[in-house]
Amino acid sequence: MMALLSSWACILIVCFSLSLGEAANLSDLYPPLWEESPGQFSEYRVENGKYIINPWIYPERMGMYKILLTQTARYFEKFGPENENNILWGLPLQHGWQYKSGRLADPSQRTDCGYESGDRLCISVDSWWADMNYFLCAVPFLAAVDSGIMGISSDQVTLLPPPKDEMKFCVNVSACQSSISTAMRKWNIFYKHLQSPFSSFEDLLKYLWDAHTQSLHDVSERFDHRLEYYSKPEADFERTWFVDVKYIGALRLPTTLIRIHELQKGLPPRMLVKGDRIPFISDFSQRQNIFLFVLNLVGDVNNWTGSLSLTIWNYFMKTQNAREKTLEFIETILEKFNSTSPK
Repeated sequence: MMALLSSWACILIVCFSLSLGEAANLSDLYPPLWEESPGQFSEYRVENGKYIINPWIYPERMGMYKILLTQTARYFEKFGPENENNILWGLPLQHGWQYKSGRLADPSQRTDCGYESGDRLCISVDSWWADMNYFLCAVPFLAAVDSGIMGISSDQVTLLPPPKDEMKFCVNVSACQSSISTAMRKWNIFYKHLQSPFSSFEDLLKYLWDAHTQSLHDVSERFDHRLEYYSKPEADFERTWFVDVKYIGALRLPTTLIRIHELQKGLPPRMLVKGDRIPFISDFSQRQNIFLFVLNLVGDVNNWTGSLSLTIWNYFMKTQNAREKTLEFIETILEKFNSTSPK
């Protein structure tokens, strides 16, 4: 059991400890339509003294991330230049991949929401990815407003609800504090430590991942029924992704700009469809096939052990030294893997 756990755990970290590389221009790594998205509150509509944001339009939701990254940049200056080491980059980059890969479109195909032939910038409320992502956008954004980081008061911004299932989504600070209170509290704890001059990078990663995983945990059951819209390979991938995030969170993967940009090169560039057999999907790169294979392996081991593997993983990842040594070990393996890979 321990040998198996050790093997797949190492493979998991290989996938999530990709080489950082060097970017000639950090702006080349930004998510799709980053430059076109709002970068300040004044770019949104104002009604009765409130900023009105429609998170069901891709640029408007991405703009929420852009403002968040801008307003928190000063707290990450001590960790590196150009805001590259802002660990909130993982959120907009993930959303950008969802958009680019077609995962924000209407999976039921009853509308043209999100499709190239229809309303490409529309985010469908029937999309499992879009719904889960909502709580990794609205909650950290509104918690930042509540913490005072955003420079406006808690009652100065509201989000528009989706065209259906409105009660499943909170649209302002007070509503989120009522309906998803634990996650909001953990995001507030993260921002409290972010504003402290004594918090280390490792401290911030801990509180970020605590808030991130809690946000998904609190709402996952609300959207299980969305999975019926997808092919079996895609639905299985969604379930596996939800499980794997728990392992990544325990590792406290640094969600910086360059690292996450490199990581996402292994993610599937399109929706999985009937007939896709991992790791033999012909129009996916070797890296993407291997990445999906490992994600499935982690999910399978988690299911086989009844989450015992996650308990063991959490135990071994408790200390900073263990996490650092594990990353160092895997990065050594990765370097050898890269040096032997065909060009």
